[in-house]
Amino acid sequence: MMAADDGATILQEKDEPPKMPDKNQTKFDVIIIGAGPSGYTAGIYCSRAGYDTLILSGLLPGGQLVNTTEVENYPGFEKGIMGPDLMIEMRKQTQRMGTTIIDDEAVNVDFRHKPFKVLTASEEYEAKAVIIATGANPRKLGLEGEQTFGGKGVSYCATCDGPFFRNQELIVVGGGDSAIEEATFLTKFATTVHVVHRRDELRASKAMQERAFNNEKIKFHWDSEVTDIKGDQKMQQAILKNLKTGEEKTLDAGGLFVAIGHEPNTKLFKNQIDLDEEGYIILKNKTHTNIEGVFAAGDVHDRRYRQAITAAGYGCMAAIDVDKYLTEKP
Repeated sequence: MMAADDGATILQEKDEPPKMPDKNQTKFDVIIIGAGPSGYTAGIYCSRAGYDTLILSGLLPGGQLVNTTEVENYPGFEKGIMGPDLMIEMRKQTQRMGTTIIDDEAVNVDFRHKPFKVLTASEEYEAKAVIIATGANPRKLGLEGEQTFGGKGVSYCATCDGPFFRNQELIVVGGGDSAIEEATFLTKFATTVHVVHRRDELRASKAMQERAFNNEKIKFHWDSEVTDIKGDQKMQQAILKNLKTGEEKTLDAGGLFVAIGHEPNTKLFKNQIDLDEEGYIILKNKTHTNIEGVFAAGDVHDRRYRQAITAAGYGCMAAIDVDKYLTEKP
């Protein structure tokens, strides 16, 4: 029978910080490139499966979420959680599992021979398997106000941030499927959604266009671009310029959603693995790339969902696929 104080002893042992792995080590079972939700989740699963795992976090550990304010749609946090805090918690959990995390950037890879090589500016690492979790970045307008009001009215994800803008006028910049899908979604919360497009017609699919044209809450501003974003503590106005007439006008709006596409962070892997015309990694089966032993997870291949929860799910899938690969081909 367990002694009365044994339970407390066990809890105390569990609360002790994990023994940190040797960071001078250069050979691993698995290397994960990238440290967003997909990279950290893959690290947790790989380490728990008993694999010696390294995460090269890059220069911005945490990915896009470190620039995000409140996250309400990630399960497990009743009152929401700040994006940077969520990534800190993920990092701590991953380290606790025994994953080595090095805040360094991969500058070159060699997937032509095994073991695979991943190079930083100062070190060369080797692994039996690699998971690419470098994510994607939203294309930006390049305005000073875009940076000033990032997280304070300017957003790149309607699904993530739309509910914060109830009963406000909103702006969506873009004319493709993503822009019109975001505009339509935002009509659930906004009083009016202003779509600003540089051309005089949309690039979105006909079905999506018809849905938007028939939505009384969506108003179109053709041949126009946003030239400035203004406000006090938060965004309050956007300046629009007509590209044909040069006329400028001011729109009062509580939020501006930039939907002009994403750029996957895959330049490093060009000529190493198969990429599509936009640079997204092409998967053969679930998380497998065309190179046996090299896997991908998250926004680096996912052009549709682009959510923290789906990225984490892909990280789990990639780690399970790595386990199967290393078990069958140790």
